[in-house]
Formats: sequence, C-alpha cells, structure tokens
Amino acid sequence: MISSERLGRPGWKILGVLFLVAVIMAAAWGVRGAARQMAFFRVRNVEIRGVRYLQPKEIVSRLRIDTIASLWDDLEPYRQRVRGHPQVSDVRITRRMPGTLVVTIQENLPVALIQTPSGMIPYDSLGKQLPIDPARTNLDLPIVASTDPVLLKLVGAIRAQEPRMFARIEEVKRTGRDEILLTLSRGSEASGKLGATAAPENRTLRVRIPVGLLAWTLALPRRPP
Repeated sequence: MISSERLGRPGWKILGVLFLVAVIMAAAWGVRGAARQMAFFRVRNVEIRGVRYLQPKEIVSRLRIDTIASLWDDLEPYRQRVRGHPQVSDVRITRRMPGTLVVTIQENLPVALIQTPSGMIPYDSLGKQLPIDPARTNLDLPIVASTDPVLLKLVGAIRAQEPRMFARIEEVKRTGRDEILLTLSRGSEASGKLGATAAPENRTLRVRIPVGLLAWTLALPRRPP
C-alpha cells in the first residue's frame, strides 16, 4: 500500500501531473474526434486573404477540400498543397466556427518582366518565373535584360526599400562586368546619390551604378516640407 508520505514526494507529484495531462489530452482528442463526425462542423466556406496577383479560385482548387471535410481535420495537408504553388512563399490556415477555413497567402511578388521567345514573363527577386499572364494582369514592372540574379535581386531590393524609385524604373541591364544601367522615367532624382552617374535624355534618365550598390544608396532625396 502506498503511504500518504510517499505520495507527497516530488517524484510522485510529477507523475501525478503527467497522468492528469494525459487524461486531459485523451479527453480533448476524443472530443475532437467526435466533432469531426458532426455535420455542424463540415467545411462550407473558404475565405482567401492576402492575394494580389493570384486568383482565389486557384487556391481553392489546390486545397482539394472533400465534400465531407470537417473543420477539425488536420490542416497541414491543405497548407502543403497551397505552399506548392510557385507564386506562394508562405501560407497560414486557421479555423472560424462553425464551418469556415481562412487561408492567408503571402505571395512571391513579381519585380521584373523578361523578354523570352514566348513573350514577356514576370520573375520574382529570386529568379523564379511566376505564372502570371501579363496580358490579363496590369503589370507595371521594369524590363530586365536577362534572368541575371544580380539584376533581379537589385530590382527586388529597390521595390522593397524605395517604392517611389521602383515605380520609375523602365529598364535594367548590365553594361559591363561590374556596372549596371538603370533607365528611369524623367523626373526621378536618383542620380544625385553616391555611386551613380546620370546622362539625361528627352524623357528618361540613365543611371549607371556599380554592381553591389545597395538599394538604399539610390534613395530619392526627400523634398523639404
């Protein structure tokens, strides 16, 4: 027979806590298992958030939700299916009672258009081709001469850090091993920054910068209030 003195020892207390946790978890899994069988928790709606270029119907199609799917089913398979889309960098799926899945998307944003034999193709800053049809989507993006990762990374950094300047970039290409040429629409004032030299034309500004120049060094000067 176990005495009350032995039950009061730390080791027995720890075992008691672990046993209680196990009982609670078993009960929770039992309740969840029962809930999965209830029609009340069937998935009836899918809410897509965060999409900009992706069509929500593409995400719904990738989810492949069964007609008897429960809100309490494991969400990881759904997440992996959506995560496999080349335009998706991350996805989070949550539940909203009684029957809605909320899918929040983080997209790989296009930063440039590159001319290919099949036409203009959008790319992200990592050099990944994105399944966006420029003919059906208004893509106001600079044209980059090639899939050169240095060019795409630079344009992506400018988009993230200096959206005003990014909006004025028309074309990006190398003019040598260590030099990049940016063609900007007239009105950009990027030429006054360190490491850039400009040769103005009628409607554009040509800015030559060394390879490796950080995007923030090209920041447009702030006008005084």
